[in-house]
Amino acid sequence: MTQPTSGGGHWISDWATPPASTNYLAFGYTANQSDIFVLRGWLFDVSKPNAATAQMIGKTYFGTVDEAGARKTAHEFAADILAMFGGQSTFGTHIYYVHQDSSQGAKEIWRMDPDGNNAKLLTRFGRLSGEPAVSPDGSKIAFISNPSGKWAIFVFSVDQVRDLRFYNPNARMNLYPSFTADGKQLVFGSTLGTDVCCRIFIASLDGTGVRPITTASGIDAEPKVNPKTGADIVFSSGRSGPEQIYKMNIDGGDLERLSDGTGEASNPAWNPDGLHIAYAWTRGFAAGKFNIFVMDVTNRGYIQLTHDEGKNENPTWSPDGTHLAFMSNRTGTEQIWTMLATGDQPQRLTKQGINSSPIWGK
Repeated sequence: MTQPTSGGGHWISDWATPPASTNYLAFGYTANQSDIFVLRGWLFDVSKPNAATAQMIGKTYFGTVDEAGARKTAHEFAADILAMFGGQSTFGTHIYYVHQDSSQGAKEIWRMDPDGNNAKLLTRFGRLSGEPAVSPDGSKIAFISNPSGKWAIFVFSVDQVRDLRFYNPNARMNLYPSFTADGKQLVFGSTLGTDVCCRIFIASLDGTGVRPITTASGIDAEPKVNPKTGADIVFSSGRSGPEQIYKMNIDGGDLERLSDGTGEASNPAWNPDGLHIAYAWTRGFAAGKFNIFVMDVTNRGYIQLTHDEGKNENPTWSPDGTHLAFMSNRTGTEQIWTMLATGDQPQRLTKQGINSSPIWGK
């Protein structure tokens, strides 16, 4: 394979002049070589005087001879281009979610690529499962299911999809699992010690060493540990009336309410930068009509990302913090969508059945 010095019938430097007036030029070609899909891709800085100094990427990518192989090589080429400009690609990350074939069917945990492809079934319980969480290294998932009529937490390995045995506290409900920043513990909600309240607890990944973090009456739910510092938790609570977002230290100290007390606020999710959260908030709309917001937890300033398009809930950040996945019923049924962290470029990922509770991980 020889290095091209022109593209589309033009010399490299021609692309810097009108009508194109580009700064960079990416192009390539594909071939089937001995039953291997091959993509040869180039990236040039067209402001440079010649092809040798202009070339930024000249690389061959390999995949299987099928749609998955073509998609893999295209994503790898795109990731390399983004890396040249200091960006990151979501390629190689996964979105975990809950899928239900119909409103009366079982709910199972699935995983897919960030573009909605390569959907894979992870659980086969044949019952209701939900609230997936993924460990920081992407090797484990935690979720809830009700095999014996009680909501219990399960921890599975992702690679072999096997049960790693989480010994649940003896409570009517154990819910809302989430990993700590080091991946060595779970924070979760439980009715342990009460039949009415749900409080936040922390335990080792096998369920041992359980200790409470919150002790107030009411329902404390959806705990998320700051992925940057590991030192604080955001969670939702109805302790003061309608559900609101709170923040506290991982030991339960320095409690403060982040949301302003109006409407209902839930589903907090930390940005990987540890400085912002995404959350769902009714903000004066009818009860249950949520939209996605992002808040700076330092000054509590916020921006609204979704507007007047049904119910939008369960935001989750991409590992690089540039995108959000969320659940929306804007097309009639609950489906998984993504958008830029600015709220732009919404894309629907799922189309069949009912899909909810996305969590984005490695």
